[in-house]
Amino acid sequence: MQNPDEDTEWNDILRKKGILPQKEPEITEEMITEMMEQTIQEKQSAEGRLGKLTLDQLDELEDDEDEAILLEFRKRRIEEMKAQAQANKFGEVMEINAQDYVEKVNNAGPGIWVFLHLYKQGIPQCALINQHFTRLASKFPKAKFLKSISTTCIPNFPDRNLPAIFVYFEGQMKRQFIGPAELVGEKLKLDELEWILSRTGGIKTDLESDPRGPKVKDVMMSSLRGYNKDSDDENDSDEDDW
Repeated sequence: MQNPDEDTEWNDILRKKGILPQKEPEITEEMITEMMEQTIQEKQSAEGRLGKLTLDQLDELEDDEDEAILLEFRKRRIEEMKAQAQANKFGEVMEINAQDYVEKVNNAGPGIWVFLHLYKQGIPQCALINQHFTRLASKFPKAKFLKSISTTCIPNFPDRNLPAIFVYFEGQMKRQFIGPAELVGEKLKLDELEWILSRTGGIKTDLESDPRGPKVKDVMMSSLRGYNKDSDDENDSDEDDW
């Protein structure tokens, strides 16, 4: 009996007339490779397109797209949203007192930067920095921005050292800015404070250079020397200050 799978002229006639079924195509290594490459390209294309959609838009495509792919992307998007929400969990300036210090500062948690502003009512630069802190907290919600009345947080903290900003990372102090000389005086602008704080590593600014200009270092050093001299004179007359 003749093999119906053989490639003969007679078998071709029988296949055309429907007497014999059409022969299954031979699967070669080249065909397998081509199919794998096509599958990869389709998946990459789907990822690029679906990765930009919202959850609601993904829901609308459920009838048209492969359900397994949609479920995977939906799961990934939800995880990304949860991670982003967890990272951006601050966004506002919180007022603390001495009792809150350990919990909010020393025990802030892994990966958390803390910016603490010590201030007093009636000091113009303190009021200005509090305003700037509100803007910066909103712009950099991954960092924790705190404020506290100086003597409420640290008893006997001298007014001449205000405003003061302490920078912590994972509960350890990394930097401190004490007094007006280190914070550019009463005309400190928002972008200037952003740049100063970004140098600590606690926030990632989109500013490309110091908005105070290239000569700021010389001015700062001059002001700091003058301020330290005044502070030494005051220390001679007030030994009880912080």
